[in-house]
Order: sequence, then C-alpha cells, then structure tokens
Amino acid sequence: MGFFLLNLSLTDLGCICTTVPKAMHNSLWGTTTISYKGCAAQLFFFYFFITAEYFLLTVMCYDRYVAICKPLHYGTLLGSRACAHMAAAAWATGFLTALLHTASTFSLPLCQGNALGQFFCELPHILKLSCSHSGYLREIMLLRVSVSLVFGCFVFIVFSYVQIFRAVLRIPSEQGRHKAFSTCLPHLAVVSLFVSTGVFSDLKPPSISSPSLDLALSVLYSVVSPALNPLIYSLRNQELKDGIRKMMTGCFSRATTCVFSSAQHSLCNPLLAHPAS
Repeated sequence: MGFFLLNLSLTDLGCICTTVPKAMHNSLWGTTTISYKGCAAQLFFFYFFITAEYFLLTVMCYDRYVAICKPLHYGTLLGSRACAHMAAAAWATGFLTALLHTASTFSLPLCQGNALGQFFCELPHILKLSCSHSGYLREIMLLRVSVSLVFGCFVFIVFSYVQIFRAVLRIPSEQGRHKAFSTCLPHLAVVSLFVSTGVFSDLKPPSISSPSLDLALSVLYSVVSPALNPLIYSLRNQELKDGIRKMMTGCFSRATTCVFSSAQHSLCNPLLAHPAS
C-alpha cells in the first residue's frame, strides 16, 4: 500500500502542477493566454496524470481485496515485482491514453475561434472549437473507448468492495472489523470523490450547464480532489488527527475569547455600545 500511495501522490502532484502554475501566472500578470504548444502539453500531461491516477486507484482496490479476502496469498499475489508491474501498467495506460487524445484533438482544425471558457486546456472545450466532422467523430470514438475502460474499472472496484465488505462482516471480533474497515475507508473516500466529480463534470445534463458551474466542477476535480487525497489518507495517522484537533480547538478558543473580550469592551464603553448617529 505504501508503494501505491507513493505513486498516487506523484499523480496528484502532477495534476496540480499541470494546471495551477499557469493559472496563477495568468492571474498575477493579468493575462488570459496560453500558447498552442503549451495548451497541447497541458492537455497531454493533465490526462496522463488523471488517467494514471484512476488506474492506480483500481490497482489499490485489488490490493485491498487481496489483503482482506485472501490474506494468506498476499505475499504471492502482490510481491514487489507484481506491484511494480501493476504500477508500470497504470502509468503506461495513462501515457498511451493521453497521447492518443492529444494527437487526435490537436489534429482537428479549429474554425470557431480560439477562446476556451476554462482556466486550463480541457478536452471538451477544445472539441467545441472544431469544425471537422470526421475528426470530431474520431475523437468521440476514442472518448467512448476511454469511457468503456473507465466504466470497466468502476465495475471492478464496486465488485471488489462488495466482496471486501462481505469478508469484513464475517470477521468475528469488532476490533478486527474496525481495523479492516479503517484500511479501506480512505481509498473508498478518494475513489468516491474522484468518480463523482469527474463523472458529473462530463455527464451533467445540458439544461444545468453554465460557465460558472463548469469552472467550479473543473476546479473541483482537477485541483481540489488531488489536493484532498493526501489529507484523506493522512487522517489514518493518529498524530495528525491529534494535531488537527488541537489546531481546531485552539482556533475556536481564540475566537471565543475574542468575541467575549469585544463584548465586555463594548459594555464598559457606552460610546461603543451605542454609537451616536
């Protein structure tokens, strides 16, 4: 799990570093432009990291399935070489998918302007600028293949968790069930956040689509979700949870002290409590 978490952290970092620095640069310098090659590179690296992350999450689900449902075979099925091969397959699939989509998308002629209603180069917004019917259909076919692959991974994840929950519920001790659940909940939370934001962003009904909603969803699945993943997994660390609890308690106590001191100061000074008009 630690090896897969390292790879997952790299994909999260890659997603954020692909979109955020350019957006911050444009915001600080008051510009809204990106070069053609820069847009192609941004599209490629973003889909490379986001696709690799999804396949890594699928591999991590298999890791949890073997650890809980087949613990005696864990060392055989998931040795160091097998883990390295599965991680390499996830990265290679992400690379191939991103390469195909980038090459197909940027081979299309753009005849409807060059303005994207987004803070980074996103595939659906680029396709809206295309005027090539055959090229558009080719890219749609690629998207359908990708969606089918993603859906297959999603079915595998759901089936694996059904088997995991059945195995956990058969554990006789409450402590054993709690320990097994604690190893699965962070991964399940990350998968749910990843799938819900990504799927809703791509498959939302046109009737509720708007530029502000598209922007919010894109920020959610391209920036917020990768940034939250390390925090979700780190919540298993008791020291981190104690630190967050102390920080929240300290902030609450300081805010309460400030409110009470302001109220007492107002009561002691009538001019502050009842200012003259």
